[in-house]
This record gives sequence, C-alpha cells and structure tokens, in this order.
Amino acid sequence: MQKKVTLIALATLVAATTLLAACSDRAKDTHPQQLLSKRLALFKQFTKALEPMGLVARDRKDYVKADFMASALELQTLSSQPWAYFSADGNYPPTRAKPEVWSKAAEFKQAQDSYLATVDQLVKVSGSGDLPAIRTSVDAVQKSCKSCHDQFRNDTPGS
Repeated sequence: MQKKVTLIALATLVAATTLLAACSDRAKDTHPQQLLSKRLALFKQFTKALEPMGLVARDRKDYVKADFMASALELQTLSSQPWAYFSADGNYPPTRAKPEVWSKAAEFKQAQDSYLATVDQLVKVSGSGDLPAIRTSVDAVQKSCKSCHDQFRNDTPGS
C-alpha cells in the first residue's frame, strides 16, 4: 500500500512539474549576444535595489540611513546600464519591448533621462532622514518606471 501511495505522489509531482514548465511564459533568449537576458537581469537588480526603499517609503520598514543610502547608490549605479542593450539588434523575441522603443527613440531616451533624474534626486535625499522628501523621491522613481513601462513595454512577451 505504501509503495502505491509513493508512486502516486511521485506521479503527481512529475505531472505538476511538467505543467508548471509548460505554463511558463519564458521563452529562451537565443540571440548570440543575449541582449534581452542582459537587460532583464539589470532590471531585476533595479527591483531588488528599489524594493527595500519602497518598504521604507510605505512605513513597512525602518529608515536606516546607511542601508537606505547604499540601496539608492546601488540603484544609481545600475540605472545607466540596461539602455545599451536596447540596440537595433536587441529587438527580437521574446522581448516585451514595444516597437516604439526603436521607432520613437527620442521619446525612449527622454524616458531614460527622466528616470535617471529621479534616481539622482533619490540619492540626494537618501541620507537626509527627511522621510517626506524620501517618500516623494521613491514615488517619483516608481512612477518613472511605470510611465516607461506603460509607454514602451508590452504586458506579454512577443506581443
């Protein structure tokens, strides 16, 4: 009886794993230079750096000056890096970037510059201890991200 239960559990586990793999919307980046993978990795690092600051801004985490400043400086260091991977040969499936990234390059550059300015402002206030100014700056960075996503990113890959 126990052998039968173990086999059923194993079969269920294999089926669940297969279904999860099949449901993944992640297509493999097959480009020789892996431009999409590189920019996605950087954007994930953006999120990792910004999340703790968002928690502070929402009063879900205490403001610790050194930690907050370190996160802001990390975000600033990362903030200029992904844009080089949006080159002309960086528009290939499974990108989520809309064609406007390339057809409206000036607007895309303007969105980048706006984002960089909001990050610079966040760095300026990061060590001040002025929580209202910090909240405003974190919100501005998050709004800048959302604005760029709304204008230049599809919700689903390859659309």
